[in-house]
Amino acid sequence: MKTRKFLSVAFFALVFGVTSFAQKAVTVGGAPMYPTKNIIENAVNSKDHTTLVAAVKAADLVETLQGKGPFTVFAPTNAAFDKLPKGTVETLLKPENKKMLQTILTYHVVSGKMNASDIAKAIKAGNGKATLKTVSGGTLTAWMKGKKLYVTDEKGGMSQVTIADVNQSNGVIHVVNAVLLPKS
Repeated sequence: MKTRKFLSVAFFALVFGVTSFAQKAVTVGGAPMYPTKNIIENAVNSKDHTTLVAAVKAADLVETLQGKGPFTVFAPTNAAFDKLPKGTVETLLKPENKKMLQTILTYHVVSGKMNASDIAKAIKAGNGKATLKTVSGGTLTAWMKGKKLYVTDEKGGMSQVTIADVNQSNGVIHVVNAVLLPKS
Protein backbone atom coordinates (compact mmCIF):
# COMPACT_ATOMS: atom_id res chain seq x y z
CA MET A 1 0.00 0.00 0.00
CA LYS A 2 2.81 2.42 0.89
CA THR A 3 4.58 1.67 -2.39
CA ARG A 4 1.39 2.37 -4.38
CA LYS A 5 0.85 5.65 -2.50
CA PHE A 6 4.48 6.66 -3.05
CA LEU A 7 4.23 5.91 -6.78
CA SER A 8 1.02 7.94 -7.02
CA VAL A 9 2.66 10.91 -5.33
CA ALA A 10 5.80 10.53 -7.47
CA PHE A 11 3.70 10.35 -10.66
CA PHE A 12 1.71 13.46 -9.65
CA ALA A 13 4.94 15.34 -8.88
CA LEU A 14 6.42 14.33 -12.24
CA VAL A 15 3.32 15.39 -14.20
CA PHE A 16 3.00 18.65 -12.26
CA GLY A 17 6.70 19.36 -12.74
CA VAL A 18 6.54 18.77 -16.50
CA THR A 19 3.43 20.94 -16.79
CA SER A 20 5.04 23.75 -14.80
CA PHE A 21 8.19 23.55 -16.92
CA ALA A 22 6.23 23.61 -20.19
CA GLN A 23 4.29 26.68 -19.05
CA LYS A 24 7.23 28.93 -18.17
CA ALA A 25 6.93 32.71 -18.15
CA VAL A 26 7.90 34.61 -21.29
CA THR A 27 9.29 38.14 -20.98
CA VAL A 28 7.41 40.79 -22.94
CA GLY A 29 8.10 44.50 -22.60
CA GLY A 30 10.57 43.84 -19.80
CA ALA A 31 8.06 41.95 -17.64
CA PRO A 32 7.45 38.24 -17.18
CA MET A 33 4.10 37.07 -18.57
CA TYR A 34 2.95 34.32 -16.21
CA PRO A 35 0.82 31.50 -17.65
CA THR A 36 -1.12 31.46 -14.36
CA LYS A 37 -2.35 35.04 -14.90
CA ASN A 38 -4.98 36.20 -17.37
CA ILE A 39 -4.40 38.38 -20.43
CA ILE A 40 -5.08 41.67 -18.64
CA GLU A 41 -3.11 40.79 -15.49
CA ASN A 42 -0.05 40.18 -17.68
CA ALA A 43 -0.52 42.93 -20.28
CA VAL A 44 -0.62 45.74 -17.70
CA ASN A 45 2.99 44.89 -16.78
CA SER A 46 4.41 45.12 -20.32
CA LYS A 47 6.01 48.49 -20.99
CA ASP A 48 5.64 47.70 -24.73
CA HIS A 49 1.84 47.47 -24.47
CA THR A 50 0.79 50.61 -22.57
CA THR A 51 -1.15 51.97 -25.57
CA LEU A 52 -2.98 48.66 -26.00
CA VAL A 53 -3.87 48.54 -22.29
CA ALA A 54 -5.14 52.15 -22.40
CA ALA A 55 -7.23 51.30 -25.48
CA VAL A 56 -8.67 48.16 -23.84
CA LYS A 57 -9.65 50.24 -20.80
CA ALA A 58 -11.19 53.01 -22.95
CA ALA A 59 -13.18 50.39 -24.89
CA ASP A 60 -14.48 48.76 -21.68
CA LEU A 61 -12.99 45.40 -22.71
CA VAL A 62 -11.02 44.71 -19.51
CA GLU A 63 -13.69 42.45 -18.05
CA THR A 64 -14.06 40.55 -21.33
CA LEU A 65 -10.33 39.85 -21.62
CA GLN A 66 -10.20 38.80 -17.98
CA GLY A 67 -12.96 36.29 -18.74
CA LYS A 68 -12.68 32.56 -19.07
CA GLY A 69 -11.92 32.54 -22.79
CA PRO A 70 -9.89 30.98 -24.15
CA PHE A 71 -8.72 33.73 -26.48
CA THR A 72 -5.94 34.10 -29.01
CA VAL A 73 -4.84 37.74 -28.98
CA PHE A 74 -2.62 39.38 -31.59
CA ALA A 75 -1.27 42.17 -29.37
CA PRO A 76 0.16 45.25 -31.11
CA THR A 77 3.07 46.97 -29.39
CA ASN A 78 3.29 50.70 -28.70
CA ALA A 79 5.55 50.95 -31.78
CA ALA A 80 2.78 49.31 -33.85
CA PHE A 81 0.30 51.96 -32.70
CA ASP A 82 2.90 54.64 -33.49
CA LYS A 83 2.85 53.52 -37.16
CA LEU A 84 -0.77 54.68 -37.48
CA PRO A 85 -1.36 58.15 -38.94
CA LYS A 86 -0.69 60.95 -36.46
CA GLY A 87 -3.68 61.58 -34.16
CA THR A 88 -5.38 58.21 -34.86
CA VAL A 89 -4.85 56.75 -31.39
CA GLU A 90 -5.95 59.95 -29.65
CA THR A 91 -9.10 60.06 -31.81
CA LEU A 92 -9.91 56.39 -31.12
CA LEU A 93 -9.55 56.90 -27.36
CA LYS A 94 -12.30 59.55 -27.30
CA PRO A 95 -15.56 58.34 -25.70
CA GLU A 96 -17.56 59.08 -28.85
CA ASN A 97 -15.40 56.58 -30.79
CA LYS A 98 -15.79 53.73 -28.30
CA LYS A 99 -17.68 51.41 -30.72
CA MET A 100 -15.01 51.83 -33.41
CA LEU A 101 -12.27 51.18 -30.86
CA GLN A 102 -14.07 48.05 -29.63
CA THR A 103 -14.33 46.78 -33.22
CA ILE A 104 -10.62 47.37 -33.89
CA LEU A 105 -9.53 45.74 -30.63
CA THR A 106 -11.81 42.69 -30.95
CA TYR A 107 -10.52 42.35 -34.53
CA HIS A 108 -7.22 41.32 -32.87
CA VAL A 109 -8.91 38.50 -30.92
CA VAL A 110 -9.82 34.99 -32.10
CA SER A 111 -11.98 32.68 -29.98
CA GLY A 112 -10.11 29.62 -28.73
CA LYS A 113 -6.44 29.10 -28.00
CA MET A 114 -4.22 28.84 -31.06
CA ASN A 115 -0.52 28.47 -30.40
CA ALA A 116 1.89 29.20 -33.26
CA SER A 117 2.08 25.47 -34.05
CA ASP A 118 -1.74 25.33 -34.34
CA ILE A 119 -1.69 28.30 -36.71
CA ALA A 120 1.16 26.72 -38.73
CA LYS A 121 -0.87 23.49 -39.08
CA ALA A 122 -3.91 25.50 -40.26
CA ILE A 123 -1.68 27.33 -42.78
CA LYS A 124 -0.34 24.02 -44.08
CA ALA A 125 -3.87 22.58 -44.32
CA GLY A 126 -4.96 25.74 -46.20
CA ASN A 127 -2.15 25.40 -48.77
CA GLY A 128 -0.19 28.35 -47.45
CA LYS A 129 -2.91 30.46 -45.82
CA ALA A 130 -5.27 30.14 -42.87
CA THR A 131 -8.37 32.26 -42.42
CA LEU A 132 -9.04 33.18 -38.80
CA LYS A 133 -12.47 34.47 -37.72
CA THR A 134 -12.15 37.31 -35.24
CA VAL A 135 -14.38 38.12 -32.29
CA SER A 136 -15.47 41.29 -34.13
CA GLY A 137 -16.78 39.14 -36.99
CA GLY A 138 -13.99 39.95 -39.42
CA THR A 139 -11.26 37.74 -40.81
CA LEU A 140 -7.50 37.67 -40.56
CA THR A 141 -5.27 35.68 -42.90
CA ALA A 142 -2.27 33.93 -41.38
CA TRP A 143 0.68 32.86 -43.52
CA MET A 144 4.36 32.11 -43.18
CA LYS A 145 7.53 33.23 -44.90
CA GLY A 146 10.24 30.82 -43.92
CA LYS A 147 9.77 30.29 -40.20
CA LYS A 148 8.22 33.73 -39.62
CA LEU A 149 4.48 34.01 -38.95
CA TYR A 150 2.49 36.88 -40.47
CA VAL A 151 -1.10 38.06 -40.25
CA THR A 152 -2.82 40.13 -42.94
CA ASP A 153 -5.92 42.20 -42.24
CA GLU A 154 -8.94 42.80 -44.49
CA LYS A 155 -7.39 46.01 -45.85
CA GLY A 156 -4.19 44.23 -46.90
CA GLY A 157 -2.15 45.48 -43.94
CA MET A 158 0.50 43.04 -42.79
CA SER A 159 1.81 42.33 -39.30
CA GLN A 160 4.60 40.00 -38.22
CA VAL A 161 4.35 37.96 -35.05
CA THR A 162 7.48 39.04 -33.17
CA ILE A 163 6.88 37.01 -29.99
CA ALA A 164 4.69 33.91 -30.26
CA ASP A 165 3.08 31.68 -27.67
CA VAL A 166 2.87 33.93 -24.63
CA ASN A 167 0.57 31.59 -22.68
CA GLN A 168 -2.04 33.02 -20.31
CA SER A 169 -4.51 31.36 -17.96
CA ASN A 170 -7.30 32.26 -20.42
CA GLY A 171 -5.55 31.89 -23.76
CA VAL A 172 -2.44 32.94 -25.62
CA ILE A 173 -0.92 36.21 -26.83
CA HIS A 174 1.11 36.65 -30.00
CA VAL A 175 2.90 40.02 -30.03
CA VAL A 176 2.60 41.76 -33.43
CA ASN A 177 4.41 44.73 -34.94
CA ALA A 178 1.47 46.42 -36.67
CA VAL A 179 -2.15 47.26 -35.82
CA LEU A 180 -4.60 45.13 -37.81
CA LEU A 181 -7.59 46.97 -39.26
CA PRO A 182 -10.98 45.61 -40.33
CA LYS A 183 -12.86 46.79 -43.40
CA SER A 184 -14.49 50.15 -42.75
